[in-house]
Amino acid sequence: MAISELQVQTALKAAIDPNTHKDFVTGKTLRNLKINGNDVSLDVMLAYPAQSQLGLIRKIVMDQLGTVTGIGQIEVNVGYKVVSHSAQRGVKLIPGVKNIIAVASGKGGVGKSTTAVNLALALAAEGASVGMLDADIYGPSQPTMLGVQGRPESRDGKSLEPMEAHGLQIMSIGFLIDAETPMVWRGPMVTQALEQLLNDTRWRDLDYLVVDLPPGTGDIQLTLAQRVPVTGAVIVTTPQDIALIDARKGLKMFEKVGIPILGIVENMSIHICSKCGQEEHIFGAGGGEKMSTDYGTEFLGALPLDIRIRREADAGTPTVVAAPESRIAEIYRQIARRVAVRVAEQAQDHSAAFPKIVIQDT
Repeated sequence: MAISELQVQTALKAAIDPNTHKDFVTGKTLRNLKINGNDVSLDVMLAYPAQSQLGLIRKIVMDQLGTVTGIGQIEVNVGYKVVSHSAQRGVKLIPGVKNIIAVASGKGGVGKSTTAVNLALALAAEGASVGMLDADIYGPSQPTMLGVQGRPESRDGKSLEPMEAHGLQIMSIGFLIDAETPMVWRGPMVTQALEQLLNDTRWRDLDYLVVDLPPGTGDIQLTLAQRVPVTGAVIVTTPQDIALIDARKGLKMFEKVGIPILGIVENMSIHICSKCGQEEHIFGAGGGEKMSTDYGTEFLGALPLDIRIRREADAGTPTVVAAPESRIAEIYRQIARRVAVRVAEQAQDHSAAFPKIVIQDT
């Protein structure tokens, strides 16, 4: 007797996606289910980039289908597709960019820029098309962290071509000024510079644009919140109480302007002595997780205080590309997949599906 669709659906409800923590039926990722006698074929279409996970997910689905009594041949194809998701109401979308992820911290010195660049590289490693916008006008660091020199080209005299490194499209004020030139600008000039860097760059079909924000809750953060279509924000902190106080302020600012918080990353969580292996919580313990609980958002992960992270970023090859098989790189990839899943859970943006109305004199 041929197997039924109910048997297949029941089996698949026991197959859990390790990244979304949902079964593939509830997660609505199944496509093209076909049953021919006892043979089954189907597609799994993920809403987040997961190049490193395709084999694992295929095995999970295959193993569960294998529990169906009498099942014959099984064919499972796994892929992914990133779509645009909605941002703040009334904010104009950026051409060539599907989703914007802001990486923020309440204060400096918590490793926000290092986290942002490794997050961007991890998303790219999972198969996404990713850009990096260095929004720190006063202290741009991404050109150094990504090992990029030179100035961007302008083919039409109006817009800029993004610089490229390690598979990322990059833009920073650091490409347009001398490295030793201080930016002695008042707030309005800074916000105008940010808007020009964002809008006048010819981003090419990005799934995600990661924006590395300066610390604090000043003009640039407010400009981003009010005029830039941000899909969601990632808050970076350390376990230290003084860092958490400021991180909470940054989180509340995004909440007030209606930008979803995708989650919290705790940096410098634990130090492991390179000589003796002793573990120490230099900046305290559990602060990021407690903050996540207090505000009902996700704790995305914790990163160690490790000299390799600093050394590799300073050398222009951040950890995700310098040591892709390392435990630290895997933590960054896990965080990136959860961020992508959280973006995928936001409401989709359907504005491109509606026709543009043009009024002409006839």
